[in-house]
Amino acid sequence: MLDVTTLGTGFARTHRWLCGHPLAFDAGLALAVLVCMVCASLADPNHGADGPSFGTRTPEPLSVVLMVLCAAVLVLRRRRPMGVLAATGALSAAEFVVTDPPAPVVMSAVIALYTVASHTDRPTTWRVGLLTMTVLTAAAMFFGSAPWYSQENLGVFAWTGMAGAAGDAVRSRRAFVDAIRERAERAERTREEEARRRVAEERLRIARDLHDVVAHHIALVNVQAGVAAHVMDKRPDQAKEALAHVRDASRSALNELRATVGLLRQSGDPEAPTEPAPGLAVLGELVRTFRNAGLPVDVACTDPGDPLPAAVDLAAYRVIQEALTNVRKHAGAGAKAEVSVVRVGATVEITVLDNGGGRSEEGPAARSGDGDGGGHGLIGMRERVTAFGGTLTAGPRYGGGFRVHAILPVMTRAGERATSVTAGGTGGQA
Repeated sequence: MLDVTTLGTGFARTHRWLCGHPLAFDAGLALAVLVCMVCASLADPNHGADGPSFGTRTPEPLSVVLMVLCAAVLVLRRRRPMGVLAATGALSAAEFVVTDPPAPVVMSAVIALYTVASHTDRPTTWRVGLLTMTVLTAAAMFFGSAPWYSQENLGVFAWTGMAGAAGDAVRSRRAFVDAIRERAERAERTREEEARRRVAEERLRIARDLHDVVAHHIALVNVQAGVAAHVMDKRPDQAKEALAHVRDASRSALNELRATVGLLRQSGDPEAPTEPAPGLAVLGELVRTFRNAGLPVDVACTDPGDPLPAAVDLAAYRVIQEALTNVRKHAGAGAKAEVSVVRVGATVEITVLDNGGGRSEEGPAARSGDGDGGGHGLIGMRERVTAFGGTLTAGPRYGGGFRVHAILPVMTRAGERATSVTAGGTGGQA
């Protein structure tokens, strides 16, 4: 019994081989067309009560030559479709004019017209198809011995028309499939590019958070450690208090680092972060750490009304944290800071001022972001604010000091954007 799987595999292998050798396929097609033309030339449709009879007529030598020539020309139908159609059409018309009854040489012209229609555009198919139908049908009607309305003449008209229509349908389907494949490939590339872009944005966001957390707490630890070293011998109680602040700041830094890095964990990993991201609700604790480090900070906040979107709340907190860290690092001894958070319509405005009471080792270039050794905090703040469609300005104040001013939109489109950023970037911590 024949195995269906083996048969299907054989057909698939043969199809792949023929697709890779189109000239061999066209040669086989030409041979099949030649056999069909010879067999049809032996049939007489006018004899026999039940249909055409075979063996009652023999094709003329000229008809045999024309059939062989048309079949040989079909081998080149893919390389020269127009030339093959012109040659087979001319030979078919000559068959109608010279011999009576004519041999079915027109079969080769039908195959050639189908090839032209399947490899060209629709306007060309219409023009060439109508011309081929007109020439061959007119030659069959005017030069044949049968009446012009005979079924053989109508068959020439019908077969040439169907060949053009079938070739155009195949070309349209091939173009449709190619378009679908191209759209699928483009969509796949777009998804990959979008995934890479989201990964890059997520890494940048986490890097900004890590920078803010580490810079803030390391600055506080550095200050408190310096105070403890300075008063260790003379005032041990104050040294113990400074070391306690160091312990609290380091513990807070570790907790925030654990929560931030925990965003990188995959589902199912242990110790997933459960604490919400910081926001303006814990602004008092942030200011208290700076006051304990010796930086006087005055805070003025208006009633925010509706709660801020989680991502905007986090961005506002990080801007204030980074700005105060820069004050502690760069403003020098004796500096004081002022923080104001004001809700104005669809925006929240954040302002951090300092009087710049001293000089830092880095110099003013570090605070403005122009030096080689600083300015990354301002860049991070600006990128964070710009991500929500806001604006951030930072620069020296008239009369001394520094000013950081950020405007974050929190309503309509910006609010929707903030919600999407929170859901996709923070893993729903808010």
